[in-house]
Amino acid sequence: MALLTSLLLLGFLALTQAQTPGCSLQSGVNDLALNGVASQISDLQLPTMGYAKNAIDDVKDTTYKDGSCTHTTKTPNPWWQVDLQQVYSISKVIITNRLDCCSDRLLGAQVRIGNSPDNNNPVCGTVTSLASATLPFCCNGMVGQYISVVIPGRSEYLTLCEVEVYGDRVKGCH
Repeated sequence: MALLTSLLLLGFLALTQAQTPGCSLQSGVNDLALNGVASQISDLQLPTMGYAKNAIDDVKDTTYKDGSCTHTTKTPNPWWQVDLQQVYSISKVIITNRLDCCSDRLLGAQVRIGNSPDNNNPVCGTVTSLASATLPFCCNGMVGQYISVVIPGRSEYLTLCEVEVYGDRVKGCH
């Protein structure tokens, strides 16, 4: 009986963890990134395409040639970042990956959140699967002004078609 009680309690705790408050992956809250300022390590030199701001244009088109994705040059440890202009408690980050080609380039990319603009902030999550174009990360209230996507440890192109950030403003922080 004690074993059954323990298993039931463990199952309840697992469900509780999966239902982290403020981390529903459904829409309905404002995307904080839309009012941010995006930057990246480099721009692939193609007219009107590939710029950092494309990942916060509220267009989730996964085809690069349609002009709504970012693209860096092939660089060691490439990064993309959005400055939210204020400090927030981040509940979730959703990345939309490119699907017309090269989606595997994003494997191993880290989502980082913090108050340092140098992209060396704590990691919320790492891209370990490309089963879908939409890659959600529950960040459980990590606090920061800067959200970065970094591919550490290798020379690579970084392409993102959208980055959404959800959370609440931290009171008393500007």
